[in-house]
Amino acid sequence: MNSAKVGVASKNIAATVPVIEVKNLSKVYGRKSTAFNALEDVNLKIYHGESVAIIGKSGSGKSTLMHLMALLDKPTSGSVKVFGINSTKLKGRRVNHLRNKYFGFVFQQFFMNSHDTVLENVLLPLKIAKTSRFKRKKIALSALEVVDLESKAKDKSINLSGGQKQRVCIARAIVNNPKVIFADEPTGNLDSGTGKKIVDLLFELNKKGTTLIIVTHDEDLAALCNRQIRIVDGKIVSDTRSKRTIKKEVR
Repeated sequence: MNSAKVGVASKNIAATVPVIEVKNLSKVYGRKSTAFNALEDVNLKIYHGESVAIIGKSGSGKSTLMHLMALLDKPTSGSVKVFGINSTKLKGRRVNHLRNKYFGFVFQQFFMNSHDTVLENVLLPLKIAKTSRFKRKKIALSALEVVDLESKAKDKSINLSGGQKQRVCIARAIVNNPKVIFADEPTGNLDSGTGKKIVDLLFELNKKGTTLIIVTHDEDLAALCNRQIRIVDGKIVSDTRSKRTIKKEVR
């Protein structure tokens, strides 16, 4: 069989496969009389190149949904597929490998090792991926260059401003060249000017093909995305899309 045709066929199949597919997803915390349904029978598909805002008030279930999609938690029932792979059938290291291979994370609280250098913080995902020591430094410095912080590589993270810390988090998020970036209230601890720079960075990555999923209660930030998913009491109540073209090709 012609190898070129096989490649075309594979590409066409990949284009129809969601980056993330959630089916009948539920999450219950507690047991019996203390049971709380944080998420109830959620279904959705997210495709390559989309920018998606998950919107809801505190306690709505938006962060629970993100944690389940990002393989940071396990559902009570239902499934989460990542590029067609059913993650709920995987255990331990295989789940960790899937998450580290495809996902990058930007959190409101930064989650940095304050007394490590900027470079050491950015290197962490590469260590987990067992990238060679020589390649780690080169890749991490390239990621810092993207966020304009290569000059801070040797500085202790504790000495950075909030905006600089969030840019380091973005560098750490992209260091493994992820297909998807999850951003949980990425501007929540920042002033408006610094927040805009972080938003610009995230959407620049999205323009280059990285799928962007933002969890937020900020309506203005959500409006920048080409899709808005609204959650109330653990259920999706609306899923709207802008008129912008959504890329579905997996590269």
